[in-house]
Amino acid sequence: MKAPKRLQTLIDDGLVDKVIRQLKSGKEADVYVVRCGSDIRCAKVYKKIENRSFRQAVAYQEGRKVRSRRHARAMTKGSNFGRKQKEEIWQNAEIDALYLLAHAGVHVPQPYAHLDGVLLMDLIMDEDNLPAPRISDVLFTKQQALSDHKMIMQSVIRMLCIGLVHGDLSEFNVLRGSAGPVIIDLPQVVNASANHHAKSILERDVGNITRFYGQFAPTLLNRKYAQEMWALYSEGQLTPETQLTGYFQEDAKIADVKAVIEEIHAVVSEKKEEVRY
Repeated sequence: MKAPKRLQTLIDDGLVDKVIRQLKSGKEADVYVVRCGSDIRCAKVYKKIENRSFRQAVAYQEGRKVRSRRHARAMTKGSNFGRKQKEEIWQNAEIDALYLLAHAGVHVPQPYAHLDGVLLMDLIMDEDNLPAPRISDVLFTKQQALSDHKMIMQSVIRMLCIGLVHGDLSEFNVLRGSAGPVIIDLPQVVNASANHHAKSILERDVGNITRFYGQFAPTLLNRKYAQEMWALYSEGQLTPETQLTGYFQEDAKIADVKAVIEEIHAVVSEKKEEVRY
């Protein structure tokens, strides 16, 4: 097929030899199958902000690094320069995360290059050597569902161990590769320690995946994987090899605010008496 304009830079630079076909068109980007020498890979062409149906919420942006106060002001004002900075931060969030996660052993596509709004990375293949489907398009046996769910939980754990939460994890952002599930689409990735919404976002991510596989393996339902995971993370006890049980007892103790206030007043009164005498 004729190479799209956005891919021409990669062709001119010798990173891509041929565009074979379009693989999918999504809310954030278009993906193409390309040939790079003897390798078949995929090229993710990010859509410009005005052409995207997805708009990043403030909850995702909290904790992301901005180059300078000038850049931050421009982004707040929504100037052309500010919008360009938002685009760079949005794209770089996924690219930086992919390199970190691949190095940490998380099942994600291996990235190779990022140029002119195009990300070049591995094409995930299924057991028939065809582009892997999303898990939303796959029927699972109970055992397959349990096995795949466990693999994704281990990937989520490894992500959290390096301080990241996917931010948009669901059956539509996981591919069923030949070696198991592979997590994709990370522009919404969240900094676990710097984002106040990280815990609730993690709970939503894990809940989405657990409900999906729970259709095939109902024993997964009503488990508290995210709460167990976050508690271990908060206590510094989460490791890449942690095995979750799904059973978690939240602290049911509620602070007795009235008693605390009365105690404070009592201490203040004592101090006043000491000063008086």
